[in-house]
Amino acid sequence: MKVATVTLNPAIDQTVRVASLEPGHVHRARAMLWQAGGKGINVAAFLAASGCPVIATGFLGSENAPVFERFFAERGIADAFVRLPGQTRIDIKIVDEERRETTDINLPGLAPSEEALSKLWQTVEELAAECRWFVLAGALPPAVPSSLYATLIARLKALGRLTVLDASGEALAQGILAGPTLVKPNRVELEQLVGQPLTSLSEVAQAAHSLLRHDIRRVVVSLGEQGALFVEREQVLQALPPAVTVESTVGAGDAMVAALVLAEQRGLDLAATARLATAYALARITRLDGTLPPSSVLEDYSERVQLSPLALLTAEG
Repeated sequence: MKVATVTLNPAIDQTVRVASLEPGHVHRARAMLWQAGGKGINVAAFLAASGCPVIATGFLGSENAPVFERFFAERGIADAFVRLPGQTRIDIKIVDEERRETTDINLPGLAPSEEALSKLWQTVEELAAECRWFVLAGALPPAVPSSLYATLIARLKALGRLTVLDASGEALAQGILAGPTLVKPNRVELEQLVGQPLTSLSEVAQAAHSLLRHDIRRVVVSLGEQGALFVEREQVLQALPPAVTVESTVGAGDAMVAALVLAEQRGLDLAATARLATAYALARITRLDGTLPPSSVLEDYSERVQLSPLALLTAEG
């Protein structure tokens, strides 16, 4: 079956590259990239590039929708977005080439009307007839309740569908209580969830494992240069990536989410899932155009990922 991604607050990503970012100074940009973005849309692009049929939905401003429509047509993504009056927001990403860091300036999005929300519910239920997996990703738009992801997850579970949640803050906290199939927080988001700093891998594993009691099958915690933790009830693995030249970290988590869905569709075990997801993240951070490299490169990355088991005692506390 197909995969659906839900992006409620998409953006046009304006990525500007500078030699070195110095606050308060005038900079001359070396390059600029203008592209349809939003976590769920990024996930959809990676899935489509991997040969997975995917449908993207959420909310789009009608005034600059052609930017997204061209992107969907180029990438082979089916468009099921609900159109709103106005313009989809613009997010500015400033890439510091010297430090290899990205500074994000995210603008607020469009607030959907009650009519638009009703149309979204209708669209999601229609998509459930042909999509087994739903990826719920990114920030919520203004003026919607933080429980929106939780409500979506509950409805989809009632329809027998599987969900991946990649959000933050209260939307993530409430969404987890609804019991999505998979959750992918980063370390900071997990710390916010549990209300305390997590200074060691053992503490991260313990916090991630505690989420499984909410009818969650798998938790994946992205850790930047430390790779990621892949957590199931009976097993915890750290996946450590090989050293690579980082061009941009934008979209690395989205590539990982796409790989998690692909791994589920292929029936991969936790170790193979960790290798695939890490390889996809590596493929993203080593390229500027947001596309996947040839399969031979992905296979090479996958083989070079180091897997280390963590004792379940540390995960259970």
